[in-house]
Amino acid sequence: MVHNLAGLPRTTVSVKVLQKFIGISDPEVAEFLALREALKLAQSLPHAYFSSYGDAVAIVLVATIVHAFDYGDALDKTLLFFEAQRSGKLPVNQRVKWRGDSGLRDGYAEGVNLVGGYYDAGDHVKFGLPMAFSVAMLSWGAVDFKSELVSLNQMGHTLEGIKWGTDYFMKAHPQPNVLWGQVGDGASDHYCWERAEDMTTPRTAYKLDPEHPGSDLAGETAAALAAASLAFKPYDSTYSNLLLVHAKQLFSFGNRFRGFYDDSIGSAKQFYTSSGYSDELLWAATWLYRATNDEYYLKYVVDNCVSLGGTGWAVKEFSWDNKYAGIQILLSKILLDGAGGAYTSTLQQYQAKADYFTCACLQKNDGYNVPITPGGLLYLHEWNNLQYPASAAFLLAVYSDYLSKAKSVVKCPDAQLLPQDILNFAKSQADYILGKNPKSMSYLVGYGQKYPVHVHHRGSSIAPISHLQSPVGCVEGFETWYKRPEANPNVVFGGLVGGPNANANT
Repeated sequence: MVHNLAGLPRTTVSVKVLQKFIGISDPEVAEFLALREALKLAQSLPHAYFSSYGDAVAIVLVATIVHAFDYGDALDKTLLFFEAQRSGKLPVNQRVKWRGDSGLRDGYAEGVNLVGGYYDAGDHVKFGLPMAFSVAMLSWGAVDFKSELVSLNQMGHTLEGIKWGTDYFMKAHPQPNVLWGQVGDGASDHYCWERAEDMTTPRTAYKLDPEHPGSDLAGETAAALAAASLAFKPYDSTYSNLLLVHAKQLFSFGNRFRGFYDDSIGSAKQFYTSSGYSDELLWAATWLYRATNDEYYLKYVVDNCVSLGGTGWAVKEFSWDNKYAGIQILLSKILLDGAGGAYTSTLQQYQAKADYFTCACLQKNDGYNVPITPGGLLYLHEWNNLQYPASAAFLLAVYSDYLSKAKSVVKCPDAQLLPQDILNFAKSQADYILGKNPKSMSYLVGYGQKYPVHVHHRGSSIAPISHLQSPVGCVEGFETWYKRPEANPNVVFGGLVGGPNANANT
């Protein structure tokens, strides 16, 4: 049963346990009395157990009341964030009403239609690498958690989010060996604080081709399109097949013409520097194998396991720049499904690295663990850290599912991990982000009782065109809107902020 009393966080109560615990036969009375006892307990706890909200108290009655989160609501808000980031002509079913059409001439100066896609973070540049990674991950969720999304009536919104990205990628790939990888410039964009609808900054488009290669960006985009083809396969086979055509061509382009994308698109280097392209090539081939079942791609990841680092790199991070852990877990699924065949020995090496990542996250790796704060949050980097525990939680949830279906376990140096252990840890990271942390703060904008309201996001921080129809210029945006102390006029639902620092209070 769920109650929301006097601003208290939502709590889920096991009535049967409560009845046994306090000896009351009527379940409603039992729940009410248990909540009352929990309030008394909360009031007796040290101040550190109270949230900074004053009258909002996080209560925990051991063994009877468990802090619960509405993951469905968090999912809905996350998908709303994709809508807030849309560039181009917005559809009639757009749910984020404070946004309007923007970037309607992107690519026109270069003779190509690059309208659409997603803006990056709180800015208005369309960076190809993080955009493709976001679409790849959204597609992976649609593939592996299809039934959950359908049951929550969110598959439609998920596919819409994917398609907004993949339609753009296909426009950006007008020829087999050409990929337009960026629109806009981060340096000039950062000099302006204005709505996307008012943009006055340069919208220069940058491309990759055989003379200006970018294996990392081509590989990541191929992976996104291949994963998306799987997501769409049950619903639109024609679109799914079209995505695969582009994915195969982009993989071939990236594999044949090797190079770092940020050497070809120099303006990206300051913002999304690539540490290498080997992982993206393996990532693309892995997704293409899963999407096509073509042995050519499986043979590729096996034959290149050493040269491209797939079985050599033991990593503690999964991100837009480092895909190794994702590759290793995806390839482990082939083994766990009993489909390794002649490639079993090499796939076992990939799985050993998947296990290393898992053990390191769960602090069972003989000291070689992912750093973790006293509050229980994985902490890899000071800048925008929450992306790392979020992506790790996704991988661990997926791996737990693969292991569970195969009735398998992970043997770490310090412990044997059951699939449920791994899932529990993934849940702990999600719960931390949603509010189960020392600050009792939700770091997902718009979710819960207490969340960031002064967010570094241009569109969120300036009144919408429906209320302020005159354009807001670069300087005016900084002076009037960026510096204002009040909460943002528009809530950018689903935005994940950078998060807390690594001190003892987090």
